[in-house]
Amino acid sequence: MAIKIGFVGAGGIANAHMNALQAIEDVQISCVCDLDSGRAESAAARFVAKPYVDYREMLESEKLDALYVCVPPYAHEDQELLAARRGVHLFVEKPVALTLDKAKQISDAIGESGIVAAVGYHWRYQSNTDRAREILNGRKIGMVMGYWMGGLPGVSWWRRMEQSGGQMVEQTTHIFDLARYLCGDIVEVYAAYADRDSEHIPDFNVYDVGAATLKFANGAIGTISSTCLLSVPYTVGLHVIARDLVVEIHGDLRVIQPGYTQVFTGGVNAILEENRAFIRAVKTGDTSGIRSTYEDAVKTLAVTLACNESARRGVPIKLAA
Repeated sequence: MAIKIGFVGAGGIANAHMNALQAIEDVQISCVCDLDSGRAESAAARFVAKPYVDYREMLESEKLDALYVCVPPYAHEDQELLAARRGVHLFVEKPVALTLDKAKQISDAIGESGIVAAVGYHWRYQSNTDRAREILNGRKIGMVMGYWMGGLPGVSWWRRMEQSGGQMVEQTTHIFDLARYLCGDIVEVYAAYADRDSEHIPDFNVYDVGAATLKFANGAIGTISSTCLLSVPYTVGLHVIARDLVVEIHGDLRVIQPGYTQVFTGGVNAILEENRAFIRAVKTGDTSGIRSTYEDAVKTLAVTLACNESARRGVPIKLAA
């Protein structure tokens, strides 16, 4: 029997997941909700699904196995809570919320319900991420350097701190999460942000450059930087340094050791793989293939929110390991 899926949100990332789900057997996208009725209808028409503009009505009317929540950060209301109370499994796009209180409330509801809950940190599913973990296994990591250098996304909410959380929370979260996945928990951050050249952009109150110094539970230190000043294609990645070893992951993987360098290109479709892992867990109850649980994604959110707090207060912020 097909897994019946509903979507809240029908934007770019939602369509990426819909495309991935088309490649997975025994999956039926049965309904799509978006505040833009035209967008909901367009997405629903692709799958002979029912469009909605009210997710509460959709959850009341439809008998779903799983719900994808693909909304902007500020738009996480009670979609996840309603799904959890109904026993509907959840796939949630990052960041999972804009406050820790909200995220923990949802995490608690998920835990109490026993549903499967995954979060869209797809870098964890890249084959080169697997290789990096194998290479780093057992090594004493000394330093971590991450970056997200790109331009301004073309959606108005991204420019507002109260709606997006800023670049560290909304975009560079992928790099923070990858650093946690490869190098362990982050226990302290010290961040600085600035708005250097965005005065001409209407309704803009986020920063356009930011940098954070990190301390890891294992003793390693790191930095992660980001900017939205560029009009050239994104440059994103993470470098991990140990004794006589540099591991650079930026889609491709570059491994530098004394006397030789290895480069691994290509790899799997990470968005497809995270969807396969989620659907497999929904079908079987075996969650071992899910690499980013909701509970763990809350820890990544905590790090990026701590960066915002540190930049605002000008002091280091400690986190629980």
